[in-house]
Amino acid sequence: MEKPFELAYTELKKGCFPEELSFRTTAEIEPLEGVIGQERAVKAFDFGLAVKMKGYNIYMAGPSGTGKTTYARNSTEKLAQTEPVPYDWCYVYNFQNPRSPLALCFEPGQGKQFKEDMAELVQLFKTELQKAFRAEDYETQKNTLEHSFDEKRDALMAEMSAVAEQYSFQVKTTNAGVFFMPVVEGKAVGEDEYDDLSEDVKNKIEKNSQMVQEKAGSIMRELRDMDKESKRQTNQLDYKTGMFAIGHHVNAVQEKYREYERVISYINAVQEDVLENISQFVEEEEDGEDSLASLLPMLGKKPAEDVTLKYKVNLIVDHSDSKGAPIVVTFNPTYNNLVGEVEYDSEFGNLTTDFMKIKGGLFHKANGGYLLVQAQDILSTPQAWEALRRVIKTREINMDSIREQLGAVVAPTLKPEPIPANIKVIMIGSSYYYELLNEYDEEFDKFFKIRADFDYEMPRTDENIRKIAQFIKRFVDREGCMEFDVSAVCAIVEYSSRTAERQDKLSTRFNHLAEILCEAVTWAKLEGAELVTAAHIQKTIYEKEQRMKLYEEKLDEMLEENVIMIDTEGAEIGQINGLAVLDMGNYAFGNPSRITATTYVGKSGIVNIEKEARLSGQTHDKGVQIITGFLGQTYAQNFPLSLSCRVCFEQNYNGIDGDSASSTELYCILSSLAELPIRQDLAVTGSVNQKGEIQAIGGVTHKIEGFFDLCRKRGLTGTQGVMIPVSNVKDLVLKDEVVQAVKAGLFHIYPISKIDEGIELLMGLSAGKKNKAGIFPANSVHGRVMKKLKAFDKRAQGEEE
Repeated sequence: MEKPFELAYTELKKGCFPEELSFRTTAEIEPLEGVIGQERAVKAFDFGLAVKMKGYNIYMAGPSGTGKTTYARNSTEKLAQTEPVPYDWCYVYNFQNPRSPLALCFEPGQGKQFKEDMAELVQLFKTELQKAFRAEDYETQKNTLEHSFDEKRDALMAEMSAVAEQYSFQVKTTNAGVFFMPVVEGKAVGEDEYDDLSEDVKNKIEKNSQMVQEKAGSIMRELRDMDKESKRQTNQLDYKTGMFAIGHHVNAVQEKYREYERVISYINAVQEDVLENISQFVEEEEDGEDSLASLLPMLGKKPAEDVTLKYKVNLIVDHSDSKGAPIVVTFNPTYNNLVGEVEYDSEFGNLTTDFMKIKGGLFHKANGGYLLVQAQDILSTPQAWEALRRVIKTREINMDSIREQLGAVVAPTLKPEPIPANIKVIMIGSSYYYELLNEYDEEFDKFFKIRADFDYEMPRTDENIRKIAQFIKRFVDREGCMEFDVSAVCAIVEYSSRTAERQDKLSTRFNHLAEILCEAVTWAKLEGAELVTAAHIQKTIYEKEQRMKLYEEKLDEMLEENVIMIDTEGAEIGQINGLAVLDMGNYAFGNPSRITATTYVGKSGIVNIEKEARLSGQTHDKGVQIITGFLGQTYAQNFPLSLSCRVCFEQNYNGIDGDSASSTELYCILSSLAELPIRQDLAVTGSVNQKGEIQAIGGVTHKIEGFFDLCRKRGLTGTQGVMIPVSNVKDLVLKDEVVQAVKAGLFHIYPISKIDEGIELLMGLSAGKKNKAGIFPANSVHGRVMKKLKAFDKRAQGEEE
């Protein structure tokens, strides 16, 4: 056997050293501008901002903490400052359909001015109309007109009286109208007296009544026509007087907004409505309320309505102070917050509303600009996604009440006129939400044509290291805290590499780095230091881990007390130390576990006890099937595989997944078949394929440290170590204490590329190679396994016979 290859301590992590950097403290460098290590995402995002066509909204995908929201806001703000300010929008009363208020748009700042102008115009209506209709000239014209018609009316009434007298009738005028009363013997006869008359007299009265009705009918028609004409001329006088009083004021406002055709039409409608309802502006003083009404206000008159309400302007979007296109960032995108709402008042148990209670939403504020929203927020709020996709699809903001959406309309509703929408939506979220939306909304790819993917890692280059230093400087300037020295920057770079779990990569999850910076500044302040140093960074990392390692410590106690049985010395047949990673969310650690295998004659093949107990995941089950493939490929070419095997993760009660233990399980099975002991001072991790090649796995750093911590607590013997896939060497970012132990020869890390290398290292015997006849050397591990499997086959055949 050849001596196994092991890693030198210099290969266990990639350090960052102060002499490699050109500054001594962050005070000597400029703060970072932009984002680090996201060239692909930045290019896609900037292109998405540049495209102004329909459907080119942007979805920013990637893990949290990579700077998506910060970059989106900063980059969009720079572009928005160069873009035009959008229109002001307001709602006004619709005189043709009061339930559907009209939407008017204005150049920035003019909406507010129009609201003030209309308020001033309405005040002028009140004062000018009061003056005009209380003026002596108007009273003279009105009196003259009324006197003229009164003379004509008196003449007609005199003519009617003469006709009635001719046929023995008398004209009686009441509030209900004109009546004819018969006259008998010079005396008017009432209803009570009429019954006492003789039949001859009654017949004569009936005959005369018909004659009077016929001749008086034409006079009555003349009276009605005259009353209509009187009213028409009075209204014409009022209209003419009102127009003379307010016309020039209305013309002045129309001239000011002559560029807005809809505004001119609206002002004309206001003028016509005022002139048609002049009596509302010229009212006499009301009489005082009687005693009963004052004692029981609920039975009294309703409060006087504001006659000028319909002429007000509801300004819902005001850009009078805006510069550039608007940017709206929301973390509470409820339906009403997005589309706005119509508020209601309760009057004596009844809900009432009007166009002045229309409140604009985030869509109105972002119209003509940009809306930044989190995917998780929009998907976790009822009806919010439907509202967003409807605006994107129809390109208009329609203020439908959510009660209508849910079919629960219980109050009078308004249907405000939709407003044209031109909003670029920037949605920020994980790739999971992108795939979810893409799966369940068939039009999602039409709505969000640009995807900007933010990576969780970036290459560890000198340029990116320099940018991390600038990121720290930006943190210092933003928080107004003490500077960081070069050693602290180096410690942050190493921590970033450890977070990325790659020697040649750095993490782009800068919120995690910011947490370290915040806590390091606090530790430095507590010590009274003037600069944050590497010692403060290391203390921060240590203390952060200590706060979250309660579960790890509980497991360590059980390992020390041998409650969880793990051997770190000696050798055992069919028993091996596997390595797993327990992820606690913000904290992960390695956990050694014992794996055992038993083999015997049978046909059941390899049985995964975890699977039988429903504690095994799909990937782990796949790994067990791969082991069966390897055994068949290696040993069962000339005879059937008559094997029963049970593989178990001892004292595992929480389930297991992943194929990183498949090579470990294979070593354990081979040990049981060859009846050769496995070294217990070594722990093993690595996936295996059917050809016996060792494949890369995840969490290799945590796995090594987990077994190292156990060995260190029990006492390092100098022979202990871990076997890892050779393809994982670049992923090693081990703690300094592990590096120092390897340097001192107290701990060893062996990179393995094939299963045979691991066999020889674990069992201390040559794995063996097949000769031309396909036979392994008898004293090799494979030879021993082959011999055992042949024996199993013979016994199985004997049992069958």
